[in-house]
Amino acid sequence: MNQIPRRIILGPGPSSAHPKVLNAMSNGVIGYLDPDFLLILEDVSLKLSKLFNSSGHSFAIAGTGSAGMEAGFVNLISEGEKLLICNNGYFCKRMILMAERLGIDFDTIDDDWGKQISLDNLEIKLRENNYGLVAAIHAETSTGVLNPIKEIGELCKKYNSKFMVDCVTSLGGTEIMFDEWNIDYAYSGTQKCLAAPPGLSPVSISKSAIEYIESRKKLPSSWYLDLLGISKYWGNEHIAHQTTPVNLIYALNEALNLTFDEGLENKYLRHKIMSDGLKKGLRELCLVLPVDKSVSLNQLTVVNIPENIDDQVFRTELLRNYLIEIGRGLGEFTGKVWRIGLMGESCVPQNVFALLNAFEKLLIKNKFDLKEGASLSVASSVINSQNIRPY
Repeated sequence: MNQIPRRIILGPGPSSAHPKVLNAMSNGVIGYLDPDFLLILEDVSLKLSKLFNSSGHSFAIAGTGSAGMEAGFVNLISEGEKLLICNNGYFCKRMILMAERLGIDFDTIDDDWGKQISLDNLEIKLRENNYGLVAAIHAETSTGVLNPIKEIGELCKKYNSKFMVDCVTSLGGTEIMFDEWNIDYAYSGTQKCLAAPPGLSPVSISKSAIEYIESRKKLPSSWYLDLLGISKYWGNEHIAHQTTPVNLIYALNEALNLTFDEGLENKYLRHKIMSDGLKKGLRELCLVLPVDKSVSLNQLTVVNIPENIDDQVFRTELLRNYLIEIGRGLGEFTGKVWRIGLMGESCVPQNVFALLNAFEKLLIKNKFDLKEGASLSVASSVINSQNIRPY
């Protein structure tokens, strides 16, 4: 096998996995119905509910966040019902593509990329139509925007619509209040703020959503993604549904242990302070951050590509010469922005400083008139001014 190169992963995902998580994943394989493994499952379920702030049932689907997305659609909307998708980015478009393939009757509420979902326009839609399910993305990774999930949930409750939320980028980096925000189903991924390898989609589902699935006249179209079947395996009965990726569960369990050892408030603060330092440093480099500060993510920063910079050449040189990976723009933002992720294990001061140093050198090479070291200085002043618990 070829040697895997070392990388500083500062893209939109995956993030670096914590060494303790990788070590946990290397433990020996045991059966997915082994009593000792079932104890781990129960522990993971409880910790996920704590992380989601959910009184519902929490577990992990074998698959990435897209599996969590598709599971929501095949279980929580039935023939004769209508779906409403809140659309303001690339991964909202993925919801649309998925709904089309599944033959779901749906509408969209469309907002500009880089802007939040309009609550006024959403209420108009909800008032005019009867929607069985509303779907929204908490942290839209293509644009760096944090959507107003609490307020959307209030509208869903007011108009009696189930509410499904994509938390792939937010879980573990931004507070999620599943119960308080009237969420019926939320899904995420392990590879971002949780600092575990990709391959699992942690989810939480409300009691009323479970009851809805149980009362369906027709079974969900996907056997593999049947949330009832998966939840029964993770529940008290432990009825086998599919082969569980045992070693990925080990990894998730350790990632959750590290999250709670650090403390949720400390972890959220770490993501905010690193983001503040990065953003201030990027502005010192005369780069434009198009997303308004009031709605921008801590986990992901979108940066406009300067006119005289070749996107592909810049990112390739960043990777080859500085071992740093950042993300390119997607959809409407293709060729227009870079996406810089600070999530989980990757969200540490040394990565912020390494990125700003590399950006500064490459921009000076491209004839930018910059004061050497200025971006590092302003970022350091932000990060070092805060008493962040060591990670």
